Amino acid sequence: MSTKDHLMIFDTTLRDGEQSPGASMTRDEKIRIAKALERLRVDVIEAGFPIASPGDFEAVKAVAAAVKDSRVCGLARALDADIDRAGEALKGANAGRIHTFIATSPIHMEKKLRMSPDQVLAQAVHAVKRARNFTDDVEFSPEDAGRSEIDFLCRILEAVIAAGARTVNIPDTVGYNIPDQFGSLIATLRERVPNADQAIFSVHCHNDLGLAVANSLAAVRNGARQVECTINGLGERAGNAALEEIVMAVRTRADLFDCATRLDTTQIMTCSRLVSTITGFPVQPNKAVVGINAFAHESGIHQDGVLKNRETYEIMRAQDVGWTENRMVLGKHSGRNAFRARLLELGITLNSEEELNAAFARFKDLADKKHEIFDEDLQALVTDATLETANERVKLVSLRVCSETGETPHAQLVLTVDGVEQTGSASGGGPVDATFKAIESIVNSDAVLRLYSVNAITSGTDAQGEVTVRLEKGGRVVNGQGADTDIVIASAKAYLNACNTILHPAERAHPQIADV
Repeated sequence: MSTKDHLMIFDTTLRDGEQSPGASMTRDEKIRIAKALERLRVDVIEAGFPIASPGDFEAVKAVAAAVKDSRVCGLARALDADIDRAGEALKGANAGRIHTFIATSPIHMEKKLRMSPDQVLAQAVHAVKRARNFTDDVEFSPEDAGRSEIDFLCRILEAVIAAGARTVNIPDTVGYNIPDQFGSLIATLRERVPNADQAIFSVHCHNDLGLAVANSLAAVRNGARQVECTINGLGERAGNAALEEIVMAVRTRADLFDCATRLDTTQIMTCSRLVSTITGFPVQPNKAVVGINAFAHESGIHQDGVLKNRETYEIMRAQDVGWTENRMVLGKHSGRNAFRARLLELGITLNSEEELNAAFARFKDLADKKHEIFDEDLQALVTDATLETANERVKLVSLRVCSETGETPHAQLVLTVDGVEQTGSASGGGPVDATFKAIESIVNSDAVLRLYSVNAITSGTDAQGEVTVRLEKGGRVVNGQGADTDIVIASAKAYLNACNTILHPAERAHPQIADV
């Protein structure tokens, strides 16, 4: 039997990951990701920041009710209202945790909080004690610990552990640390805090200098037994430590780590694709573990070596993280039961027969256009259907685009705006540009296009194109997504999805103040 310690994986994709501009998720999307994380066997799922908005409160509450095998966590500042709101949101959780925090670095205490160190310490202790009224599982984070004074960190950690915090998280909030420095910090804190043995030490590293994973692993080597991370490294600014990289590094280099996770790593790719599809943030091809090139070999020398022995150039098996050639052997002659069964295997649950019928009709339509249907196609199909019904003020009825050599591309379309059909047309530098201008001639969103990205969901010339559009208006940034075998139609869907979000009032406050 293994004597290795258990390394807890705390996933904050639904909270810190959602703080990426344009990455906001609906309640149903959060539930889909949470269920995928549960199948991955993540220890703790940080579902959101309940005080941020009514929508975030409802999302945390829904995730808490839906997840049974992972612990569900809600974030709260060291304020009574935040803690009470988090406690209320987590009432229905099979296992809940409140994660409270307050800044401890000199610059944060002086410039942001305008509080003395003694006041900060007293507030931290009060917050932990209040959170204990709701749950025995309380986590405390000294925000900006990476730039905090070591003596004060020791004082506040000792105090919150004495007050009942069972996990103390050391965040490198601004990604300032380097591995040997951060590892040494964890070792020093564990040595100097008198009651350190009464709490699990955790780390939460940001990737501003590209060192989030390295810093996290250095901390684990020095006794941290929880790592806070996100799928695909999604998160504030340059992102967080990538869950897939942390988990596979610990597993692959078991000779160096005296701990192990409980994760089912074969679920990593499913989670990665789902998060990418829902947020509209594509995974770069050369991304470690989950990038499409992660297990690809082009060099003749490499190919020859792998053919003779995989381990010559591969330190992990592609199958261990979920890379497979698993195709859906479904087509236009397949029935509803086979379709439903495959959705369930992918962790996609539809709420009613009406939703299943609508999704099945979309599947049939796609099967008429594509010979082979892949799992990724199904995930995009369901997400596309969800996006269409989420905000329906503006809908695409028809689109005609003309593009030929030597002529200026021209687009004509019909939209319904609040149920009323309107016609628009425009010319542009290309078919997509013309389409966007035609949409704007009707919608008049006054938004600025910040990103246009096209990603082929699967291989082949008949692949669905997945388009992400990022718009900005008045400082508000939103993403729009669309998928179709016709890339111009996919682009129109994505632009309209973003426009619909822009046209709705912001339902969720951006919790930048909660960047721990």
